[in-house]
Amino acid sequence: MKLFNKLLVIFSVVFCLNASAQGSSFGASFENVEDNGENWKVFESLNTTDTIQTQVSGKIVEVCQAKGCWMKVDLANGERVFVKFKDYGFFVPKDAASKKVVMNGKAFVEQMSVDEQRHYAEDEGVSKDEIAKITKPKKTLRFEADGVVIEKMD
Repeated sequence: MKLFNKLLVIFSVVFCLNASAQGSSFGASFENVEDNGENWKVFESLNTTDTIQTQVSGKIVEVCQAKGCWMKVDLANGERVFVKFKDYGFFVPKDAASKKVVMNGKAFVEQMSVDEQRHYAEDEGVSKDEIAKITKPKKTLRFEADGVVIEKMD
């Protein structure tokens, strides 16, 4: 029995070290599909009413500084996707900008309303004058993540 306990401890330590080397997970866990650098192409075929369950990766360029409740991610093709978290069920660290991320969830394209654009601009700390200039809905790439893995945080 003692040998079993020792093996269990060794396995747990190895598992934890491996998980921390891969990065920090938030939300639901998922099996990471190998990224070929082209997973952004999923957005090319989507119309405004379409959604697709998939994985997307990129570099985090901005995180909500109020709570970490949304982020913007640059994709490999130069586009940017706006990411929220399923059911407001988890947040990411506010200092995650510039880290690589793999996201599992639902990709879609949306016309973002003026009110929603203004809300997020306020979260970003944009001036009232700049917020007042937001007057038209905007087509945006969106992602609702049920889980994310951010490269190892320092």
